[in-house]
Amino acid sequence: MSTSSPTGRAASVVVLAIATVFAGMLGPLQSLVNGHLGTALADGHAAALVSFGTGLVLMLIIVLARTRTRDAFFRLPGQLVRGEIPRWNFFAGLCGAVIVLSEGVTVGFLGVAIFQTSLISGMVISGVVCDRLGVGVPFKQAMSAPRVAGAILAICATVLVVSPNWSAPHMIALAIMPFVGGLLAGWQPAGNSEVGLLSGSMFVSITWNFLIGFVALGLVYVVRMAVSGAHFTLPGTWWMYFGGPLGLMSIALMALLVRGLGLLLLGLASTAGQLIGSLLLELVAPAAGSSLHLVTVVGAFVALAAAAIAMIPSRHTAEPAVLAQPAEVRRG
Repeated sequence: MSTSSPTGRAASVVVLAIATVFAGMLGPLQSLVNGHLGTALADGHAAALVSFGTGLVLMLIIVLARTRTRDAFFRLPGQLVRGEIPRWNFFAGLCGAVIVLSEGVTVGFLGVAIFQTSLISGMVISGVVCDRLGVGVPFKQAMSAPRVAGAILAICATVLVVSPNWSAPHMIALAIMPFVGGLLAGWQPAGNSEVGLLSGSMFVSITWNFLIGFVALGLVYVVRMAVSGAHFTLPGTWWMYFGGPLGLMSIALMALLVRGLGLLLLGLASTAGQLIGSLLLELVAPAAGSSLHLVTVVGAFVALAAAAIAMIPSRHTAEPAVLAQPAEVRRG
């Protein structure tokens, strides 16, 4: 069937959207791997180090193998010192570090469904706020009624998924961690995009993202070792090293799929994939001592509705944003 005809183009979009849903499922799978890793090591912080470390090693192999990307990567420290772009853009990897750290700490207790719903709810709110402030987009988006409604629905989704745990305050506290990670996530794509434009390669930007996250997590872990005697160990199970590579695979697939779908459809389809995948994984591999509640399922679909509503562009855009750069998909 020819893709030049309206029917062919529609079929192509459907195929790409389905592919994006499956690509979105890699997010919950990464969360599951990092959650099990955190449980196996009895240390979510160590799990985040392993996840970032494996991703960093793979990206260094890719970037250092080519002269152009290698030179661009080694120029970044000097460009940071000279302030060739706002310095905060260089530290976007800290947002990914918070998200991956929260996976290692909380998924073993919360389960993938609650984690992903809380994370996405935070990301919806972050997206609305960042669009209003002009972070990572060409034009500021007015705070329209649908976008405010999407943000409110995102809060409702978080409340729904944690409601079965009202009697366990520590579980509520754990659910706040991915929510905060989601709130920070709006900054990460803008920073990565700026570094990518400066270096001329998103591969270099992603590698820098992993490096910053790994260094930050490593420095804090060294302090922990000095203060509390924490001891770092590596997992003995091979598949527990796949958290970082799964994140990289998700980034690569989204970068390819966005060309055929655009950011709006890509965001909605990937969000659907994250939530559907998290519910399926919760059925197949629930967290220890937990079960999939109906309100968790409802909360996941409320989060999807929140994302869809919040993605509706405002009829009127505000003045051009300071950072007029396209957003790039996602975490370390």
